[in-house]
Amino acid sequence: MKKLLFLLIAHSSLLTASLYAQQTKTFTHADTLRGSITPERAWWDVLKYDITVKPDYESKTIKASNTITCKVKSSAGRMQIDLQPPLEIDSFAVNGIVQAKGAFEHNGTAANVWYLHVQKMPANTIQKVTIYYHGKPREAIRPPWDGGWIWKKDKLGRPWMSVACQGLGASVWYPCKDHQSDEPDNGASLTVIVPDTLVAVGNGRLTSGTKNSDGTATWAWEVKNPINNYNIIPYIGKYVNWRDTLHGEKGTLDMSFWVLDYSLDSAKMQFQQAKSMLHSLEYWFGPYPFYEDSYKLVESPHLGMEHQSAVGYGNHFRNGYLGTDLSGSSWGLKWDFIIEHESSHEWFGNNITSKDLADMWIHESFANYSETLYTEYLFGKEAGNEYNYGTRKKIRNDEPIIAHYNVNEEGSGDMYYKGGNMLQTIRHSINNDAKWRNILRGLGKTFYHQTVTAPQIENYISKNAGIDFSKVFNQYLRHIQIPQLSYYYSPDKKKVYYRWDSCVAGFNLQLVLLHDGKSIRIKPTQKWRSLGDVFFFDTAWIDKHYYIKIKEVKPE
Repeated sequence: MKKLLFLLIAHSSLLTASLYAQQTKTFTHADTLRGSITPERAWWDVLKYDITVKPDYESKTIKASNTITCKVKSSAGRMQIDLQPPLEIDSFAVNGIVQAKGAFEHNGTAANVWYLHVQKMPANTIQKVTIYYHGKPREAIRPPWDGGWIWKKDKLGRPWMSVACQGLGASVWYPCKDHQSDEPDNGASLTVIVPDTLVAVGNGRLTSGTKNSDGTATWAWEVKNPINNYNIIPYIGKYVNWRDTLHGEKGTLDMSFWVLDYSLDSAKMQFQQAKSMLHSLEYWFGPYPFYEDSYKLVESPHLGMEHQSAVGYGNHFRNGYLGTDLSGSSWGLKWDFIIEHESSHEWFGNNITSKDLADMWIHESFANYSETLYTEYLFGKEAGNEYNYGTRKKIRNDEPIIAHYNVNEEGSGDMYYKGGNMLQTIRHSINNDAKWRNILRGLGKTFYHQTVTAPQIENYISKNAGIDFSKVFNQYLRHIQIPQLSYYYSPDKKKVYYRWDSCVAGFNLQLVLLHDGKSIRIKPTQKWRSLGDVFFFDTAWIDKHYYIKIKEVKPE
């Protein structure tokens, strides 16, 4: 989500400049430490995070701890912990035993990395490492697009706090193994200590809320399911809430809504959309993945984020994206963009998570595509096609969607609109809506609560479609050229000749063409082929259903 505003306001770069930037991109040792599974990360598997934090609004500081429950996979004596400056580790304990001051050190060349020197632990044992830390965390200036702790005031001048850290990393506010491939298998707890005039909301279910004798209150929340590091987030403000239930595919889903007190009436109207949205997502993607932890919408001091079971919402209770239609088709003004887009990440991003940040298209392409599917669910297939087609004007083709691996790099923002158009193109190539829906639902079931790689998703779709889309994925995800369907007519106009140009070797996207209620499948290659039923070759129709270029060329 965090790249979206940039995409809306940035001018497209010149292609030559983009290619030059790709060729000259360099990475540091710090990038490798952050983006790869180092030996100091490999020997332990995160099972749970138990975070306690006490923020001070006036000084913009926090005092906190995180107990990391982990399983030892192989014996090792040094543990890499990620914690971004200016936060500092004060001490740490292993299984309740505080370790010597010299038992931890700051990496000299990578400011975000700390090393804990732990005694070698037996393999296949469960250990608890508690880290105590404090400091003034990096402040987010334009959240959620630049991350950090958010210290704002609401419309009435009261403290309103949260965190946004996708991409930047959860280590901007708590110590962890800051890599998407290792989620806490048994979930996480978040305990927040705030002035007793405020309410703290977290992920999952509220386990306790207690007023303390010193004018503070302690709010404790817990999720039972695996969760991304960047999804563990507190929201602190003058919140009120109401509850509801959804009769979903797995039974009764508890729903709750947390908004600032003065937003209550507007929210109760706007959030009525949540039920149709969830029904749509369950129809297309399968059951909501976190029934145990419930579903929440939380008003946030930023536009919105996909925080698991506590989705951040800041769209000012308006349809569209801040009142605008990103597709230009008019369909995008008939529903609330942030409610739909951010909630869709519960399936793609939270249930299914990319192992490497370079594969964030798995999150954002499917979330973008869910907008098309929701439009179709509400208003019909043609409306969905029009919405999808309308978003193409925002595709830049500046850099590949997939970035470099193992260096914590995100690819081009085209992972949104281009990725969504790629998926709709593949759907039309399959030309079997029941099969396509089964593929989408099967992804959620097959990779339930897992971290995955791009090839796993690509191969699953190809296998279950019965069509090899490997070259198609390669074209759209790893290259910036739009494949071109070149064509020309025979002199008597009784045949049309066609082939693929401007594409990777072996590009083999099949096209299903419709005319007068009938269909025909053509299989263009990079060699000329011909079609006698020229009335099927409606270039305007092809353009609206497949994200390709179409160009008439001179006969050879």
